[in-house]
Formats: sequence, structure tokens, C-alpha cells
Amino acid sequence: MAKLVFGMNQSLDGYVDHMAFGPSPTLFRHFIESTRQQAGSVYGRVMYEIMRYWDEDHPEWGADEHAFAAAWRSQPKWVVSRSLTSVGPSATLVKGDLEGAMRALKAERDGEIEVAGPNLARSLTELGLIDEYIIYLHPVVLGHGAPYFAAPRPPLRLLSQDLIDENVIRLVYVPA
Repeated sequence: MAKLVFGMNQSLDGYVDHMAFGPSPTLFRHFIESTRQQAGSVYGRVMYEIMRYWDEDHPEWGADEHAFAAAWRSQPKWVVSRSLTSVGPSATLVKGDLEGAMRALKAERDGEIEVAGPNLARSLTELGLIDEYIIYLHPVVLGHGAPYFAAPRPPLRLLSQDLIDENVIRLVYVPA
């Protein structure tokens, strides 16, 4: 049985913003390896559209960007959206019964399935379907933006913590 894992970069004041701060080379390599090991990803529309950047090569990319793109392209993706009518390669559009679709996905797959985006994570948290929360805590204060927890934080228990690079701590929580 697969587990759904919501993980994102977060500022010290609780916000996520892919444009405000990015991963160091060490953290980016960590994400490459994590993506290679995942059984797939579940996206909301907004996060999926951001990640579509990796569908095509860009001339300014180095080896790490090509490695991440290859890992991302090769994994299955499920895109939860009421407005999209189609999705790109290796992606399946999920409409309608979110709970039923995610329970079926967890039952038919093995491994870790990434949940991407705080709004989708909020819906899955409310349904009791997130198995693990990973916060990559950056020493940045944003003061505004999308919060990591788009709804009240569920009761959590710290499972582990580790230093990924000189500035980023990975905190892993499970529902209490």
C-alpha cells in the first residue's frame, strides 16, 4: 500500500513560495534522488502547471536540471482539477470523487506518492489521507503568501529531523 506524503519548502513564518526562495545545489540533488524513488506524484492544477516547466529541456540547464527533469518525466502523475480537460505525458486527470480516487491509488500502488501543493494537501488532510508531512525549513521570513497548512494544522507527531544542507532542516511529521 502506498503512502501519501505532502512535502514542500517552507519559510520560518510558515509560507511556501517557489519564487521567493529555491533549493541550494545540495538540496536540489536531494530532491532529484527523492523524485527518483517516488512511486508518483499527485498535483493540484496550480502546482501541476508550475511543474510542467520540467516537461521540456531548456538550453540553460546543467546536469542536475536534466537529472531532475528525467526523474520527474518518468514518474506517473495524477492531476486533481475541476477545470483542466487534459494533462501532459505520464499524467492522469482526476475529476470527481477525490477521496475514492486517492484511496484507490493508495491501495493499488506501493511506495511513496508525493502530494504537491497546499490546497490539495488541505483537502487530503481533511479526508484523513495524508500519511506524512515533510517540511524543508529555510531560514527565510516571507511575511505573506500561501501557507504550508492551508487549513488548521492537524495534530502531528515529529518522526524525524535532519540537516539537509548548511541552512535547511527536514522535519518529518505523521498524524498523531
